[in-house]
Amino acid sequence: MIVAINCRQLTHHKLEGFGNYTFEVVSRWIRHHPEVRFILLFDREPKVHFPEYSHVKKVIIGPATRHPFLYWMWFEWSIPKVLRQEKVEIFFSPDGYNSLRSNIPSIITVHDLNFEHNPKDLPFVLATYLRLFFPKFVKKATHVVTVSKFSRDDIINTYGCKNSKISAVHNGSNELYRPLSEERKVQIRAKICQGRPYFLFVGSLHPRKNIDRLLKAYLAMENPSVDMVIVGSAMWNEVNFKIDEERKSRIHFLGYLEREFLVEVMGGALALTYVPYFEGFGIPLVEAMSCGTPILCSQATCLPEVAGDAAIYCDPLDERTILDGLYRLQNEPDLLEKLSQKGLERSKQFSWDASAETVWSLLKTTLST
Repeated sequence: MIVAINCRQLTHHKLEGFGNYTFEVVSRWIRHHPEVRFILLFDREPKVHFPEYSHVKKVIIGPATRHPFLYWMWFEWSIPKVLRQEKVEIFFSPDGYNSLRSNIPSIITVHDLNFEHNPKDLPFVLATYLRLFFPKFVKKATHVVTVSKFSRDDIINTYGCKNSKISAVHNGSNELYRPLSEERKVQIRAKICQGRPYFLFVGSLHPRKNIDRLLKAYLAMENPSVDMVIVGSAMWNEVNFKIDEERKSRIHFLGYLEREFLVEVMGGALALTYVPYFEGFGIPLVEAMSCGTPILCSQATCLPEVAGDAAIYCDPLDERTILDGLYRLQNEPDLLEKLSQKGLERSKQFSWDASAETVWSLLKTTLST
């Protein structure tokens, strides 16, 4: 079998979101299926490298996809050419994009449809491109994978996709995420917050992540004993209000962190405070649960499906309920212990090994039908 995989999300310096998903799934396929020839497709030199295997071929083809017009050129002209040349039998696209001009079977992973529901969150040209082409990508695909039951229902209802054509396969958590010793927690807190405990947000600073409301709720706390740490890369928005100088010293923007340090920052947190108003899965939830880190979570979209009883919930559009959650996490040690234990237990339901194997089974079934 010859499988081509869109790996363009592995060409960025910072491995987030789609890139993490691509790496976790594809690395396992390569390792477990030496009988299969894999053609890995990049639009420029990758920043993340797989080990060298004789059954894996890396193909770099332009143009570099830095603009929606270049996306179109890459998927509609560059990709079909390589698929023909390499005699590919099936194409897998882990970021949901597809080639409309190729006639070989395809399986795509559509993570969420935020661009349909909140197009103003994105630059106009990008939102227009996504809303124009993603219905076509889904229709063209032989099978569609998504990452939650919520997203599955959303894709079915929004695009009229047949139930039998789409499967929900939860994401996993990297095995590096695990509880820290109390001694190491003290060291991490000393390094970041002068020894104080901290709330943590992890994710790209995208409008739907709701950073503004989270910070406004934190700023409304009276004499907090807990700092706020924000980890993630800026995308299309900045925090759009002023933070007074006194409280500014208690809010720490760390930017993008390499995974090895991020694991420790997650494990050292008093709690993960994750309140997006739209999400397809929410991998930080599973990572926090794997570390035994308690969670304050938005009750929107897929998030209760993922966090279950291992979180307390808030309305992402109501800063008062976010504030109430922050106070509970700060003031109720018994609640923290309860959430930590429930999270560790629930995290066992999420595994990248299981996710990768399920998607692989879907790929084989797709090819055989």
